[in-house]
Amino acid sequence: MKISAQLRTACAVFLLSLSSAAIAPAEAARIKDIAALSAARPNQLIGYGLVVGLQGTGDGKDISFTIQTLRETLARMGASVDGPLSSYDLDPTSVKDFKVENVAAVMVTAELPAFAKPGQKVDVNVAAIAKSKSLRGGLLLMTRMRGADGATYAVAQGPLAASGFSADAAGSSVAVGVSTSARIPGGALVEREVEGPLNVGDHVTLNLAAPDFATSARIMKAINDRFGEGVAAAVDAVSVKVRAPLAPEARVAFVGMLEELEIETSEPSARVVVNSRTGTVVISSNVRVKAAAISQGDITVTVEATNEVSQPEPFSRNGVTTPIQNAEVTVSEDNKKMVLFKPGAELRQIVNAINEIGASPTALISILEALKQAGALQAELIVI
Repeated sequence: MKISAQLRTACAVFLLSLSSAAIAPAEAARIKDIAALSAARPNQLIGYGLVVGLQGTGDGKDISFTIQTLRETLARMGASVDGPLSSYDLDPTSVKDFKVENVAAVMVTAELPAFAKPGQKVDVNVAAIAKSKSLRGGLLLMTRMRGADGATYAVAQGPLAASGFSADAAGSSVAVGVSTSARIPGGALVEREVEGPLNVGDHVTLNLAAPDFATSARIMKAINDRFGEGVAAAVDAVSVKVRAPLAPEARVAFVGMLEELEIETSEPSARVVVNSRTGTVVISSNVRVKAAAISQGDITVTVEATNEVSQPEPFSRNGVTTPIQNAEVTVSEDNKKMVLFKPGAELRQIVNAINEIGASPTALISILEALKQAGALQAELIVI
């Protein structure tokens, strides 16, 4: 009993301290901005279809499944197509004259939002899967969008909006962006609703976007202060279980009030995010560095070649003209300063020090990785 009393006292002190700003600098945020209902989850949809109306940038006659899809589509619409629909399976040469330079087979994807109702529109993404060089100017034919269970939840169709383009001539080519993928804003019409668990059970669950025990406890305290003790219970660093009214209309109003509650949020974890492809580095404000020294220098190797010709003596019978190549190799190393970090160096000091030694983005990534390996970087290093 003594241990339980101590635990209760410690928990009470912790919850009381959450309401003050003495723990860490905090900012107010609405619950809807940092958490979401477990019932309000989206669903992924996928489909296979055809894009027509291309200017000779389609798949061509070498892609059998594009020809198969086009033939079956035309047959379903009552159009007469020479030969049986399965003739290409038995004899591929029977479709050698069936050209589809203006048609491309594509995969279509979309995200069905939570609580989407029949008749609503969602955006779709379209990407070529065969030899199409560009989808620019194309039109997506009616395509079924299926869920993980194989059922059709939406139907997509419409003109494509492709931002990229490519051109080639005389062996040279230029590409800007990705011309083999495109979007159709509002291109899919929802046909079936996904039943959600919002009105199932006597509780709703809030899931934090970023796991944090302190934030989870603050949400629980804010809800209990507003609606009464015992209404909310923090399950872990992500989930908070809240007792809600059983009537659907009352539950909707209750969830709306939950989402508008404001709580104090702690600063995010110390992180350094590095994009190795672009050289972009993002350092959060609470990153700290232990005592460390950094020296970064570049070695440059220069090779200069001089071509000369050795001529024989005048009137020489056996003289031979000989080409001679002279090469001169020079190695130079930049003499840059060594930077010393004092314990607990802040973001501003880190940036100033790295700028002082003139490190490039690539060198900066190497410096951060070396600091992490040395145990001097007090932050999570994420390379994407």
